[in-house]
Amino acid sequence: MGGDHGPSVTIPAALQFIEQSTHSSVVLVGQLAPLKAELVRLKASHLLDAADPRITIVHAPDVVGMDEDIRSAIRRKKNSSMRVAIDLVKSGAAHACVSAGNTGALMGTAKFVLKTLPGIDRPAICAALPTRNGVTYALDLGANAECTPEHMLQFAIMGAMLCTAIEGRENPSVGLLNIGSEEIKGNENVKRAGELLKASHLNFYGNVEGTDIYLGTTDVVVCDGFIGNVMLKTSEGIAKMMGDFLKEEYTKNIFRKIAALASYAVIKGFRKRVDTRRYNGATLLGLQGVVVKSHGSADAYSFGKALERAASEVEHGLLALITTEIQRLHAGGLLVPQKASASIQPEIRE
Repeated sequence: MGGDHGPSVTIPAALQFIEQSTHSSVVLVGQLAPLKAELVRLKASHLLDAADPRITIVHAPDVVGMDEDIRSAIRRKKNSSMRVAIDLVKSGAAHACVSAGNTGALMGTAKFVLKTLPGIDRPAICAALPTRNGVTYALDLGANAECTPEHMLQFAIMGAMLCTAIEGRENPSVGLLNIGSEEIKGNENVKRAGELLKASHLNFYGNVEGTDIYLGTTDVVVCDGFIGNVMLKTSEGIAKMMGDFLKEEYTKNIFRKIAALASYAVIKGFRKRVDTRRYNGATLLGLQGVVVKSHGSADAYSFGKALERAASEVEHGLLALITTEIQRLHAGGLLVPQKASASIQPEIRE
């Protein structure tokens, strides 16, 4: 029900997903009437009556608003589509949850219901970013504004395991986002995080700068959530600006429009390479369940990519991979559970 468009995007995406992924099924969680109405509009309501339906509806009367407070969403919206969907993952009735709704509420609800994996203090938001030679997995992208060095080490482990599971890279390289490549650069938190990463069994490349992200210097880039979110939003703005500039230049006059027709293949190729929709779906790593956050403005194609990402993480056993690696580091004494600090939001109790 969430995002900018709700069922008019999520349901077409779900129908396309089950058509392409023949071994998967989708549970639509939300208000019954609008969900059924959208299925009728798409001439797909008959799928609900099949002997073995691959698309079903679970009614959830409430909806979490895009600007709703996290505590309010958890305490007062126990029957929201977001909460019910995560409850389905908790109970094992679903393998993953995908939502385009309120990011803070999704993270807060998922952490409250599912809890974190053993050895993980905080979940992190991780997304694949396009580079010159593939993709780079970056985290944290906004879940934790302030982090300890130990948190960033945990993020690195989770990001590396996600890269291994999805991309098949056995020993992915990990870079620590900093203001310079030298070890002496950065604040004390970043310096200490670098020491921990260097001492770990991870394939630690060292410090990387912002330019390295899109050059694809490392497979994984680690930072705190404040820096990561600013970096992500800046990147999205630049990509949109480039597309707008290109369109403006090609439509200034009739001669340029003719030139645009002549170079249509080039323009199409460029747009495809910078199309952020292809990489939609940020994973909430560190939870005892797979939860993927879609961009709120996602269209059906983009939301479908988030569904594909969630299914892929389940199929590749991502949670088991992360748990194994965390246990190995704990056994080696490199990870110590962190005490809650003032910067961490207090636990929310019902």
